[in-house]
Amino acid sequence: MSTGERLDQATPLTLMAPLPVGATRRRERIARRRSIVAAFVLLAPSGVFLAAFTYWPVLEVLVRSFIDQQFGEVARFGFGNYERLFADPHFRQAAWNNVVYGVGTIVPSLALALLFSLGLRDNRRFTAFLRTLLVLPMMIPLVAASALFIFIFLPGEGLIDHYLSFLGAGQTNWLGDPSLAMPSIIAITVWKNTGYYMLFFLAGLAGIPDDLNEAAMLEGAGPIRRFRYVTFPLLGPTLAFVLVIALLNVLTQVDHIVVMTDGGPSDATNVLLFYIYQQAHQNNDAGLAAAATMVSVVVLFLLSAGSLRALERGIHYES
Repeated sequence: MSTGERLDQATPLTLMAPLPVGATRRRERIARRRSIVAAFVLLAPSGVFLAAFTYWPVLEVLVRSFIDQQFGEVARFGFGNYERLFADPHFRQAAWNNVVYGVGTIVPSLALALLFSLGLRDNRRFTAFLRTLLVLPMMIPLVAASALFIFIFLPGEGLIDHYLSFLGAGQTNWLGDPSLAMPSIIAITVWKNTGYYMLFFLAGLAGIPDDLNEAAMLEGAGPIRRFRYVTFPLLGPTLAFVLVIALLNVLTQVDHIVVMTDGGPSDATNVLLFYIYQQAHQNNDAGLAAAATMVSVVVLFLLSAGSLRALERGIHYES
């Protein structure tokens, strides 16, 4: 074998020789930088919109909440807005109404949504029809649903009083009575949100393996024990997600209150978001509205974080 043939045979071995450690690390750093730059380029449009329409407004409201400037007075920087806010009895009433509204809507809505999802989890024609009926209220805008319920709650001539008259009941001012106005608002909210939450629970149930329920059945577990020890723990992430959405709805859904009661009677249905609207647009007190907004955001953040932490703490299972 000649010298040229030996060199030709050695060429592939030479090409396969490992690169120096420094060159390999250099290539890894360049690849990492390129991936970081590509990620920033892809996320830049979303970041611009988030900064312009989310973070900047929140920062502006935060700064405005510390500027106390009432009509005809000089602006002062400090905690004056927060002092006036917590001293306002209307704010305390709105906060308490929000607590009542939240408990009265979240608990029955989630309970009914979970119950309906368990009963309609099978893919059959009849269950599909029932799912459609339950989801239908979600498709109706809240303003339109509120206008519809005004006629349902109409004293003496509404549907509720019409059917109650067969039982000998008299006329009831559902939206004008301070003791009945908030339960009426809660009723329409539960009717509107139950089907929406049911969709999430149906998706969560579809992700639970059938083998686990079958194994529990072979062990002699009944429906209640299977739900308690198999289904409900595996629905933990779904429940945490739906609970956060429900908390958001409690603080952001105000259309039906504006249409049906306008916060009355006697502040019986006035909630935090409607209170913020009153201070900003009716009383022209932007500082007080900004302070109430920041309090609402902080409370919502703490409730959401606490709910997620409490629900996910006991979730331990393998995919």
